[in-house]
Amino acid sequence: MHRFWAEGYAFMPIDTGLNKMILFLYINNCNSYGKRDDKMAENNAVKEREVPVEQKEKRYVRPREIAAYALTSYGLNNLTSFIGSTKQYFMMSFMGLTGKQYGLMGTISTIWDALDDPVSGVVIDRFRTRWGRLRPFLILSMPLWAITSILFYSVPGGMTSNQLFIYALAATIFYGIGFSYLSGWELLLYNMTPNTGERGTLIATQKFVNLFTWLPSLVPVFVDFVPGVTKNAVTQPEVYKGFSIFFVLVAAAAAVYGFFVMKERVSIASKDEIKQVGFFRSAKSILTCRPLWALLASSFFGGIKGVGGASEDFFWLNCTGRLSNRLLCSLFTGIPNYVITPVAPSIIRKFGLRTTAISAGVFSGVAYTALYFIGYKPTGNYWLDFAIVTIGLTVCGLPNHIMGVCDPLLKGDMYDYLEWQNGIRNEGIVNAVMSYVNKLSSSIHALLSGVVFDWIKFTPQQDTFGNIVPHTNPRVLKGIWGIFCLAPAVARYGYGLALFLFNVHGKNKERMLIELTEHRNARAEAKKQALEEIGTENNND
Repeated sequence: MHRFWAEGYAFMPIDTGLNKMILFLYINNCNSYGKRDDKMAENNAVKEREVPVEQKEKRYVRPREIAAYALTSYGLNNLTSFIGSTKQYFMMSFMGLTGKQYGLMGTISTIWDALDDPVSGVVIDRFRTRWGRLRPFLILSMPLWAITSILFYSVPGGMTSNQLFIYALAATIFYGIGFSYLSGWELLLYNMTPNTGERGTLIATQKFVNLFTWLPSLVPVFVDFVPGVTKNAVTQPEVYKGFSIFFVLVAAAAAVYGFFVMKERVSIASKDEIKQVGFFRSAKSILTCRPLWALLASSFFGGIKGVGGASEDFFWLNCTGRLSNRLLCSLFTGIPNYVITPVAPSIIRKFGLRTTAISAGVFSGVAYTALYFIGYKPTGNYWLDFAIVTIGLTVCGLPNHIMGVCDPLLKGDMYDYLEWQNGIRNEGIVNAVMSYVNKLSSSIHALLSGVVFDWIKFTPQQDTFGNIVPHTNPRVLKGIWGIFCLAPAVARYGYGLALFLFNVHGKNKERMLIELTEHRNARAEAKKQALEEIGTENNND
């Protein structure tokens, strides 16, 4: 049995009966023989003890909760997708931020977020209410997050360049604080059910519903045509602001619905158990957790794709002539995902979680590299070139939703691994550590996403009404194409290779699931007995 439960903590009793005998033989073999015999004993223990029904078959989540989880994600994802795809373009085009200013803003706000994350992690871990530990953050963090989302697309008049930079920086910092606490809801997935298969169903449903997150893709169409239709009575900046208000309302409604419908079921450690394990032991287990560092490395490389993602509007407007071509392309690139996403859990079951994730990353990297060398004008015919780019992006995106299902499942295995190693679920602190490192990484990505446009000497071109018009410099256009393709290629190669470090798979994972279930059942039984004893004492009094 794993070392933590072999140490004899009173609230974590060891197995009884046949399992106890197997563990006794296993421990003695560990003391008597070398590493080979240690491994044989572990494998024999796994063979004798099957993964419990709680981890394979028992269903906890009601259909209504599955729908609530997917819809909550859908509402929040619409807003984050809108901001992620338009914030840089809006601030550089309409607020007048330079690439260096935008990169510096991203770096400063990300470092601030990283300092805030340890605080939010501790708060989330120790938060206890009658509504649960995680659900309340859907409501509590929403006002700050919503207000700052609208401020991103509100350009104050009469400000200097430096004042606009400070305004954008302040909005970004407060947005990050709100998001730090809102991220507590994301941990609900691992607390709604201990059944790993059921988690896969939740994730696949969530990803499938998010395929219909096409509302943000309509924004470029309105930006292209509304000013002309209204004879500039409604300008491009006003279109962006209107959509920011709309997406905030959708996200808020989804969060409220999710709060009232979803439930938390996985038992959590009591305050006494947390004290018994101790802070330093928890910190050590986190800092030495190999799966955690594998996920951090894959996330770092995956974040580089955002550099390419931030260039999308720049590419479609400048290299193809219209922002609305992005929507036209997305109508085709997203079609295969409606087939791939529902079957992703079956693919993972057949090939294994880690193998599937690695293969998807490397395949996507190769596809993006090939697309770059093909170019965005391989024939010189406008519509034929558009079709080639669309087909290329479709192939590049085939693994995206497989990785989208793999990522939270890998994260769930990592949380289970830490509980197996340490005895308690420090999800808030672990999430804060991940967020801390990821945001430091994001500061590099944010700086890079701004600086690369200075490298290619890009400056926005405007007409007399302040609307953005396409660039014509061939060197700048080639640079935009390089950012658009090569940043995602590097990201996907790095993502796949980093996951070779992830060691929660095969027999090791089976043994973890067995012992985790035994530990959780023992904890639940101990609490039940304690409550019965208290009831008996009260009756005697």
